[in-house]
Amino acid sequence: MKKVVLTLMAVLVIVALTTTSFAYGWGHGMRDGRGPGYGNCQSGDLQGLAALNLTADQEAKIKSLREAQLKEAKPLQDKMFSKRGELRLLWLQQNPDKEKIVAVQKEIRSLRDQLQDKQTNHRLAVLKVLTPEQQTKVQAFGAGRGFGKSRGFGSGGGCGGYGPGPRGN
Repeated sequence: MKKVVLTLMAVLVIVALTTTSFAYGWGHGMRDGRGPGYGNCQSGDLQGLAALNLTADQEAKIKSLREAQLKEAKPLQDKMFSKRGELRLLWLQQNPDKEKIVAVQKEIRSLRDQLQDKQTNHRLAVLKVLTPEQQTKVQAFGAGRGFGKSRGFGSGGGCGGYGPGPRGN
């Protein structure tokens, strides 16, 4: 009877933890406080780039870069999500194994670093598409706001996503 109650309690705790984690998306703490979610904007990068008066060619190149970056990041995001679930389960064990926990945390940090490297490469590629005048405008957006919530530039109009945004890391 006691074992059944403990098992039921563990299941309830797991359900409670996963429910709240899904409610917050990919988790807080990565980049703009939302993590690498996809947001709910139709125009992605281009909504935050409106102030730059992009040409149609620039818009197409940036859209293509964004799609490629998202495609490359998706497997890493999925793996990180899986590892976070694995870590939760390790912590919920009656006698948590320190070595396993540390190993999974190390894997999560490695995945986070890989995602950040991909984001850096994406930002640099987008900057190369812009004219020097447009790059100056991006710098004028202010520190930490050049690439905002819309995966592009500026504040992104409330789109979810990733980038350093005003809340920082």
